[in-house]
Amino acid sequence: MIERQLQPLLHELVGVVLAPTSALGDATGQIRPAGVQGVFHADARVLSRAELRVDDRELEGLTRGDDGPHGVRFVSLARWLGDPVPDPTVRVDRLRRATRNGLSEELRIVSTATVGVRATVSVDLGCDLAPIELVKSGGAAVPLEAKIGQPGTLTWSADGITVTVTGVGADVLASDERVTAPRLAWSVELPPGGETVLRWHLTVEDPRAVVVGPAGEPGWSRPEVTADDRRLVRLLDRSLNDLRGLRLAETGAPRDEFLGAGVPWFLTLFGRDSLWAARMMLPLGTDLAAGTLRVLARRQGARIDPATGEAPGKILHELRRQAFALPDNGLRLPPAYYGTVDATMLWVNLLHDAWHWGLPAEQIEPLLPHLETALRWLGEHADPDGDGLIEYVDTTGHGLSNQGWKDSGDAVRFHDGSLATAPIVLAEVQGYAHEAAVNGAALLDAFGRPGGDRWREHAAALARRFRESFWVDGRYGPQPALALDRDKRPVDSLTSNIGHLLGTGLLTGDEEDQIARLLTTDTLAGGFGLRTMSTDDAGFSPLSYHCGSIWTHDTAIVLAGLARAGHRDAALGLAEGLLAAAEGFDYRLPELYGGDDRSLVNRPVPYPAACRPQAWAAASAVLLLQAATGLYPDVPGGTFRLTPLAGAELGAISVSNLRVADAPVHVTVDRTGEATVTGLPTPLTPTLPTQRRPKSPTSH
Repeated sequence: MIERQLQPLLHELVGVVLAPTSALGDATGQIRPAGVQGVFHADARVLSRAELRVDDRELEGLTRGDDGPHGVRFVSLARWLGDPVPDPTVRVDRLRRATRNGLSEELRIVSTATVGVRATVSVDLGCDLAPIELVKSGGAAVPLEAKIGQPGTLTWSADGITVTVTGVGADVLASDERVTAPRLAWSVELPPGGETVLRWHLTVEDPRAVVVGPAGEPGWSRPEVTADDRRLVRLLDRSLNDLRGLRLAETGAPRDEFLGAGVPWFLTLFGRDSLWAARMMLPLGTDLAAGTLRVLARRQGARIDPATGEAPGKILHELRRQAFALPDNGLRLPPAYYGTVDATMLWVNLLHDAWHWGLPAEQIEPLLPHLETALRWLGEHADPDGDGLIEYVDTTGHGLSNQGWKDSGDAVRFHDGSLATAPIVLAEVQGYAHEAAVNGAALLDAFGRPGGDRWREHAAALARRFRESFWVDGRYGPQPALALDRDKRPVDSLTSNIGHLLGTGLLTGDEEDQIARLLTTDTLAGGFGLRTMSTDDAGFSPLSYHCGSIWTHDTAIVLAGLARAGHRDAALGLAEGLLAAAEGFDYRLPELYGGDDRSLVNRPVPYPAACRPQAWAAASAVLLLQAATGLYPDVPGGTFRLTPLAGAELGAISVSNLRVADAPVHVTVDRTGEATVTGLPTPLTPTLPTQRRPKSPTSH
């Protein structure tokens, strides 16, 4: 039997991150030479092993817990040492912290014994400098030979990267069989009741890295929140710590920060992920949005290049130090890859939304030429067959076969489970495109640029074409198809994609009502959030990457769309699912998790290869907070809307230090749903809310 080479599992590993550095180890703190364990820096594994032993024996792990935003503490026992009594008398705390260019560990050995303790403490190390794509594919790299430098110092070098480990006061063993498995060793003598602290640290020199840690502190506020539902407070606190660790900048432009997509596979610039995360973070300020917009504008497409997917005006999909290749499935992506159908529209929509939240005109104006170029891509390149709809196809044979956010090879499936054939016209992409055309027109008008009427007409034509092509009959009545295939046949599965249409302007009010009814059926909403595909569809599997799992950001986006459109009950149901999932994942929500029914399993089932932390999953906590407060400002229009989701069901909430036009804003919602806001910049006047309450779904 041929043994498969499988992607390594992540769900039981413990991570720390301060981008571009991250580390993953097991629950006891060991970093073993297996799977995806290791310390990573900008797409390379710079340490593949860090195993702690005392007297050449493994410690017994007790527990672990966060220690600040970039650290974790592991608590273990050495029960063979100390007093010969039932209670343990020698404890070892291992404090691990990520740094911008490496990692540090502090080993605190504490004795409460009545006798002295002697022991040898050691850390076995290894370095393979494996590229992230090799690790992701389940492949193995050959350990590199270590060189002994200054006392207590080891170095490894290859491919322009130099890795240095220093053990303060340690002896170094790195000869003969230990040349690829060197050891730091300390001799420890503790008096009765004594303790000692040992330290080692890792640093990385990586001049070829395409991303670095940004300058200064995060460009967003940290709100102070009190809430009846403490899960929301805990989720927000953990998420903001994780987001702090995911901050990145391009090499050479350290002041334009963006969020790296996720640990460990995607800790770099991803157009779609970074844009959605920045959009979710707007209630905390516009600096992150501005940095993300500028970074992607600098890499906006300028020519037609089928090999990279580049086209004039198109926004980048992902950026790597080198080609990203997964040989087992034929995927081979260039370092700068443009294979995304939606990032360009999302860039336009982020610029528009940041403007509404108060991004100053002097920061918008330099981006207007990029806006016009992005709109030209929408009109000239996004619809190659000229039928009025946006589509994609990979012409290289080694790029992404699906180029929406559900980008796995089997993501676009008919109700009977069969795969759709490209070119593919995705439902939510038409919504993003409609929204971008309308939003782009508003920006052009406001800044005295021509073309607004053209893009409003473009949007109207797109809405008509969508209405003619996408609506099909389903079990719960009319529904938009997931997509159209090569022959323009509707791909008739019921999926979460339709929830992204809410608020894009593509739908009528009645159509939004029907989508809200579809989204509240048990087939989609019966898990801890919103399933990516309904349980009625043949392709459904609760642990399929895009056909039945639950994605945190997907649920949050749809929840926010429902809340903003006034579908309170539907939004509350998804909010409860997310908060229950957060509790099950210790408030660090992963990229995705299983779509099992809540009545079957009383906690969310991990998706074993999900990134955690992940940018748009963590930023979903801020989007949930915004929906709870219901604050929707329009600074250039001089208005705001306050329609909170908090109240009787979600409970009271008070939030200080939201940001509108860089002014600190305080929103309070009591248990009846009565809301007040203070601190808004003047003159912003309130507009009246509209509440829509969909009827319960009914079967045919």
